[in-house]
Amino acid sequence: MSKRKRYIKACEVSELAEVSLGGYPQKILIEGYKKDLPVVIFLHGGPGSPVPFSVGCRGLFPEWSQKAVMVFWDQLGCGINNFKIGESFTAESFTEMTCSLINYVKERFPQNKIYLFGVSWGSVLALRAAVRMQEKLDGVFVYGQVLKNLFFNEEVASAFASAPISAQTAVQKILADGAGCEYAILNKNLKALNKLLRKHTNAYFNKNARPVPVGKIIMGMLTSPDYSFKDFKAVAKNGYRFNQSLWRELLNIDLTPLLSEVKIKYLLIQGDTDIVTSTETAVRAVENCNNPNVTVKTVKNSGHMPSAEAMEECFKALLQFVG
Repeated sequence: MSKRKRYIKACEVSELAEVSLGGYPQKILIEGYKKDLPVVIFLHGGPGSPVPFSVGCRGLFPEWSQKAVMVFWDQLGCGINNFKIGESFTAESFTEMTCSLINYVKERFPQNKIYLFGVSWGSVLALRAAVRMQEKLDGVFVYGQVLKNLFFNEEVASAFASAPISAQTAVQKILADGAGCEYAILNKNLKALNKLLRKHTNAYFNKNARPVPVGKIIMGMLTSPDYSFKDFKAVAKNGYRFNQSLWRELLNIDLTPLLSEVKIKYLLIQGDTDIVTSTETAVRAVENCNNPNVTVKTVKNSGHMPSAEAMEECFKALLQFVG
């Protein structure tokens, strides 16, 4: 803890800032060892899961903030920005907030290069913002790019070929119900499918890989100088419980056409066993977009949740982007 405090004190910029994003006042963490470093804005997954990087991780990742001024945002509805996300909130709502954040960062650091780093749901915001804000961004790298056919795809169906018959039957029923069924059924089906994927496949966590030290991250957030215990709880149990339409939108999304519109460097990092945000789909989409700005890299023995090796690849991407 004392080491963390010393590092925070040594940073040229380490502050909690309040900004208006999409018309809502929100808190963000800005931390960099030197204030003239390139800026990296982190867009977390979920929706509503601000991990591993959150507003509560001040001083927790010096290896990152020594290379870039890191901007951590608990997207509206979770963590320190907990809020009841009703049906009016869509992917477009969060895209607009992301663009507002980019504008704020560009005004705050006009001479610095600015990059986005998105994970899973955060990659939706990253890709949309990359197309809209190209003149203010210098590059984007993502892990687990959301493009299309989340969960309801042939890869998920075939992944259970060697699973017990009971699991195969359950998955077949869920896929047959589809993404358009009654929300109560859809919600139940997604929870069941999530559990089955974790138990019988490497779709989420690859069982052959080194895991990310989640315990250290959780303890770091729990002892954060910026998080209250209420904020810590809202990392998991938060305002997204009140929204049904956002998940429906994600299940029917198709962002592949946007890849051809990207005019800045855009790197997709994918786990080779990820069939949630399908790596096969991502690789094929990058090949078909015929855009030299867009590239893809596959990490062995990693699923949708990044392994330790995948996080190392993300850090390598940071170093490549910021020089």
